[in-house]
Amino acid sequence: MQVIEQGSAIRSIVQALRCSGKSIGFVPTMGALHEGHLQLVRAAALQNDVTICSIFVNPTQFNNPDDYKLYPRSLEQDTAALAEAGCHYLFAPSTSDMYPEQSVLRFSFGVLEEVMEGAHRPGHFNGVATVVSKLFHLVQPHRAYFGQKDLQQVAVVRQLVIGLGFDLEVVCYPTIREASGLAMSSRNKRLNSEQREQAAQLHQALLRAQVQIKNKSAAAIQDDIAAYLAEVPQLQLEYFEIADPATLQPVPNPGAAAEVALCIAAYIGPVRLIDNMIVKPGQVI
Repeated sequence: MQVIEQGSAIRSIVQALRCSGKSIGFVPTMGALHEGHLQLVRAAALQNDVTICSIFVNPTQFNNPDDYKLYPRSLEQDTAALAEAGCHYLFAPSTSDMYPEQSVLRFSFGVLEEVMEGAHRPGHFNGVATVVSKLFHLVQPHRAYFGQKDLQQVAVVRQLVIGLGFDLEVVCYPTIREASGLAMSSRNKRLNSEQREQAAQLHQALLRAQVQIKNKSAAAIQDDIAAYLAEVPQLQLEYFEIADPATLQPVPNPGAAAEVALCIAAYIGPVRLIDNMIVKPGQVI
């Protein structure tokens, strides 16, 4: 595997690959890789001639400066894991290379960014769209791979691809979980053992909501989940929403919907975690 640090260098490599007829699979990440990321890399390696992964902790998508500073960074371990997973090129640019000047771009995704992550993290999706656009222009992939844990981000990226006419396919893979049910996340590295145990209650809350989805209103389920998680000592619920998986708009009567997304965000101590589950109410027993 080759490590590339300059945008101009990865652009030249990609142009040569495309001219030779090679298909390119791309996995954009912020590093601190776990099995969820590596699943995407292996899928890209199977479905494309060449796999490129990026590691860049993007400052413009953090509305909390402390969160940016504390975000786990483990480039040496990540590099070894990517090579083993079948990655051909690791693009690991500097902040100055990605942002030679302060970005003044502004993206709007309408109602899609007015709920959940968009409502609680002002400017987050503008930062995501900015860096993803830059990466897509540099890497020019045929397919880009994302995880379902970041469901709203995937929806934003799909809209970005359509809106800006990127000629690529957005591929989404299911969330990979630890044995406890906790969704794998780079931020899990900041949890101590007690906090990890309590964080697993987020998945339990989703399972609890799932069995109620057929017969209760969204408001009733939300009240139940809030009460359930209030018993977890270090957990502070930020939101629990029942939404349309495509638009992420609230679904007041989930039992009548063909499919809904159960989406949750909470702080475990100082660490903010998200999770979700896609449910077909008609198939719930």
